[in-house]
Amino acid sequence: MKLYGAPMPAPNPRRVRIFLAEKGIELPETPVDIMKREHKSEEHRARNSLGQVPTLELDDGTCISETVAICRYFDEVQPDPPLFGKTPAEKALVDMWVRRMEFTVMGPVGQYWRHAHPFTARLLNQFKDFGESNREHYQGAQKWLDRELDGKPFVAGEAYSMADICLLSTVDFATWIGLPLEPEFANLKVWHDRVSDRPSAGA
Repeated sequence: MKLYGAPMPAPNPRRVRIFLAEKGIELPETPVDIMKREHKSEEHRARNSLGQVPTLELDDGTCISETVAICRYFDEVQPDPPLFGKTPAEKALVDMWVRRMEFTVMGPVGQYWRHAHPFTARLLNQFKDFGESNREHYQGAQKWLDRELDGKPFVAGEAYSMADICLLSTVDFATWIGLPLEPEFANLKVWHDRVSDRPSAGA
């Protein structure tokens, strides 16, 4: 089994590394050099036709891409600790929050990275006004999250879950590209400190 990924600050491979660290699963990451565009090579596209990381290649040659799918695979292989919930209601809530993190939070962060950051300007055609508009959308997402986290230790409730992993990787990546957490959102700050203190956050 091989896990193809990339180091920080790439947020999606980090999600899987955090998940594996929480599970106590040791699987070395096989690096794919994004700066050298190895993820777009024929060799890697044979594993992931979209040319993205992370990608998990099983011993039988089956390749699984997309972070949540990879993490679900490992959750089935090793159910404890459960990071997608235990009861039907918990599982549904984690799924709900993962989807919200990807669309409501990662959405504007990704669009800012794609259309407003100077690094991507070297690689892609940008619509800078649209890119910059996502700064405000991301601030709005932070305000919403701050309300939602009031009285809750973790995104989906009382237990740390995949939803927290998705949000942590997104927030840290956003900070790296110039979209910091706003200090006025105390609940979000407390949550970020709490999850950043977990050993898995260093993965």
